[in-house]
Amino acid sequence: MRTRIVTALVCAFVGATAGAQVGTNMGVLDANSASEADLLAAPHLDAALAAKIVETRPFESAVALDELLATALDKREREELYRRVFLTINLNTASREEIRLIPGVSDRMAHEFEEYRPYTGLEQFRREIGKYVPAAEVARLEQYVFVPMNLNRASGEAFLTIPGMSARMVHEFEEYRPYTSFEQFRREIGKYVDQREVARLQRYLVIE
Repeated sequence: MRTRIVTALVCAFVGATAGAQVGTNMGVLDANSASEADLLAAPHLDAALAAKIVETRPFESAVALDELLATALDKREREELYRRVFLTINLNTASREEIRLIPGVSDRMAHEFEEYRPYTGLEQFRREIGKYVPAAEVARLEQYVFVPMNLNRASGEAFLTIPGMSARMVHEFEEYRPYTSFEQFRREIGKYVDQREVARLQRYLVIE
């Protein structure tokens, strides 16, 4: 009996950590899903550059987005733009270069982001980064990051934090569990959306 209780508690803990998600957004557009019209309303984006973003996406990383924008915008312009448009970074795998693209993040703060890896959830991020900056700044930083969700265990509520996610797509994610590979994920979810959209969604996920 005791063994079963301990096992149940461990499973409950695993399930909770699997609910990692995308940071709460306070107005920063997702570069991989924002409409062209919304992009045009952001600073320094003209029609040609907004169209180029839409044509090129999904971007695999914020660095890839930055490389495209660097062909038309200087560093100051890009930093101003990233206060309105960005691509959230994976807290567990982002490079120092990618972390430093978050507006206002110093090299020292980027080090703190790395110091507490691996992250199992955003609550850990809030707790650890909250040692260095006020709660309001933690909330601002949170909208630029995500912790990957376990495709086999994450809750529907967690999946819904992915930009552009619908309740119907959450159902499809859950319908094909258990997943043994991303090849399976691409095949099954590719029945409902094109491969560009599948790739956009996949960057928020892990299979464990």
